[in-house]
Amino acid sequence: MRKFCLIIAGYKICFESSEKGPDLVPGQRFKNYLCSEVDPDLFILVHSDPFIIPADAKRVFHAPLVEEIDNTLIKTNDNFWSIYKNTGNIFIKTTLPYSTDNKEAIVRLSLSTNRWDLFIKGGSNNIDPFEYPLDGLILYYWTAKSGDIMIHASGVNHSGNGLLFSGISGKGKSTMAGLWKDAGADVIHDDRLIIRCISGTYKMFNTPIYDYDKPKSSALRYIYLIEHGLVNKLVRLREAEAVSHVMANCIQQNWNPEIIKGLINNLSDLCSHIPVFRLSFIPDRSITEFLPGNEE
Repeated sequence: MRKFCLIIAGYKICFESSEKGPDLVPGQRFKNYLCSEVDPDLFILVHSDPFIIPADAKRVFHAPLVEEIDNTLIKTNDNFWSIYKNTGNIFIKTTLPYSTDNKEAIVRLSLSTNRWDLFIKGGSNNIDPFEYPLDGLILYYWTAKSGDIMIHASGVNHSGNGLLFSGISGKGKSTMAGLWKDAGADVIHDDRLIIRCISGTYKMFNTPIYDYDKPKSSALRYIYLIEHGLVNKLVRLREAEAVSHVMANCIQQNWNPEIIKGLINNLSDLCSHIPVFRLSFIPDRSITEFLPGNEE
């Protein structure tokens, strides 16, 4: 395949192989997001040629490989991905840790254009251009450019209300999604969501993480910052406090002041329209009986 297009969180993203580039093979988790050729929001040209980051580019961010093992985050490799920047361009350099053929990738992007380049070195001529962690990194920078929000959260639609539950690992995002699913809710996702304001309505969208995921979305009604507790307890947060606490759970990289300023502004708008609560909950079905009607 020389070209394919995806619709993720409403974004139209197209990958096309360069003249001497690799064959493109989308991973299983993207199969339900494939669409016919469209006028893309984001176009990415994929190369198998070697690429050298310019000598004047400065490394501004570095991330080790951290994996969750038995609900504990453990660093398993110091060298994972890094961000470099020079005038006008951002470069993402990453290993692809779960590939079997030691591939490496570099994304060259600009927040002022919607045409980016992806260079993949090593491996066979069949490439998934959205292989982990390229998917999350590309989506993050595209949400930042688009004025949207990527957040660690689970989300459900229950009786027409979109409920978003956010927290760091171990706070109960997946537990909450499972409890609401048992209560008849439609689970949007249990780990990573994108929030967008479209025509004046805030919506949450899932992102492809699991095989056989399908596109899902819901208008957003409430945001809950969750933790396990001995009782079910709900406390409304006012706007400034809400912004800071929601921001703590957003996916973000703090090296770029303009991106951070944009995120704060976007969160201020979000939290002025969507009620935000701190929620302690007992991890059983009682929470699905407690919440409806207690938010006002």
